[in-house]
Amino acid sequence: MSRVALVDDDRNILMSVSITLEAEGFEVETYTDGQSALDAFARKMPDIAVFDIKMPRMDGMDLLQRVRQKSTMPVIFLTSKDDEIDEVLGLRMGANDYIKKPFSQRILVERIRALLRRKEAEGDADFERGEDTKIIERGNLTMDPLRHAVIWKGQEVSLTVTEFLLLQALASRPGFVKSRDQLMDVAYFDQVYVDDRTIDSHIKRLRKKLRAADDSFSAIETLYGIGYRYNEE
Repeated sequence: MSRVALVDDDRNILMSVSITLEAEGFEVETYTDGQSALDAFARKMPDIAVFDIKMPRMDGMDLLQRVRQKSTMPVIFLTSKDDEIDEVLGLRMGANDYIKKPFSQRILVERIRALLRRKEAEGDADFERGEDTKIIERGNLTMDPLRHAVIWKGQEVSLTVTEFLLLQALASRPGFVKSRDQLMDVAYFDQVYVDDRTIDSHIKRLRKKLRAADDSFSAIETLYGIGYRYNEE
């Protein structure tokens, strides 16, 4: 369960947004000013935060500046309709996104989810980046990222760049489930939106190519409604 911090001096916004986020499965912490939020962050940093810009004691800009001294936690700014200068300054200071008031709570939820997916994908990428010059060996599978080569049971399998990235993401962490959203971030990190069924099509072609080398191939498991998992054979 991801922890979301809401920092806004408008208690009505805190209450309504909290109810929405909790209904979506998030753990929510609320603060009415920047200083109380900063004090709480010193004890335990949330996974993501939403800051109003104009607040008493410490405004959102000052709070972001303090947070960025110690953390890369994703931050979304809430701005008023005419705060274009604040939006630009906030992004330059390290805000990840901004939403103008009045705002759709559904859009806020989706922006939060997108930033959390990106954070997780970057964490996976950092983990995998240290391995990207090494040959990956998982049972009958051998992958050479530098040569873009895939060997299954001694037979070379030709994959597209997208298919290679998806197989690498799955095989790098056998047994761990990757959701379609996570796999979309791996394969289409530069695109704003791709239908998640596109991932299903890529996985289908990937399995077909591997089964051409071995008709008993079953290492990529589908978890219906969740995603995919690589099981080492």
